[in-house]
Amino acid sequence: MSEKLAYATLGGGCFWCTEAVFLRLKGVKKVESGYSGGRPETATYDQVSTGRTGHVEVIQITFNTNMIEFRDLLEIFFATHDPTTLNRQGNDVGTQYRSVVFYHDKHQKKVAEGLIQELDKSGKYSKPIVTAVEPFTAFYKAEEYHQNFFAKNPNQAYARVVIPPKLSKLEKGFTEKLKELSKE
Repeated sequence: MSEKLAYATLGGGCFWCTEAVFLRLKGVKKVESGYSGGRPETATYDQVSTGRTGHVEVIQITFNTNMIEFRDLLEIFFATHDPTTLNRQGNDVGTQYRSVVFYHDKHQKKVAEGLIQELDKSGKYSKPIVTAVEPFTAFYKAEEYHQNFFAKNPNQAYARVVIPPKLSKLEKGFTEKLKELSKE
């Protein structure tokens, strides 16, 4: 089966957390941490962390649509972060941690908006979903030390406390979507 590659750009709090989740999925070719939504000249960690740049900490996923669909990525995205909190994930507070789907085409926009409506109607969450659905304009790759952070820094305090619960949700709810350990 040939590869048909596409991109997904998602913000769900700290990019270390979302990156760790999506790196484990079949059909995901690459996950990069970075910034989106603001101006190019303000796309550094020090600037973005002020919350005044318009940027969001995001991951950009390169995936094979013959192996995993955009909707699958979104289902995992919504299951592994809290899409009902505005401008925060846990102790990470600020617009740079907001929940957002930056869509790359009309199909992604339709899928994202439809899934949000579906989840809101389902009653899965006690509060409405506040995840924004916005057009993708640009992605700015984060500094190298942010890339594959959890694998490189498993004993870092934040990584030890915040990331494993997200991975547990992934493993419990989406076993069939996980890469085999030997292939990681």
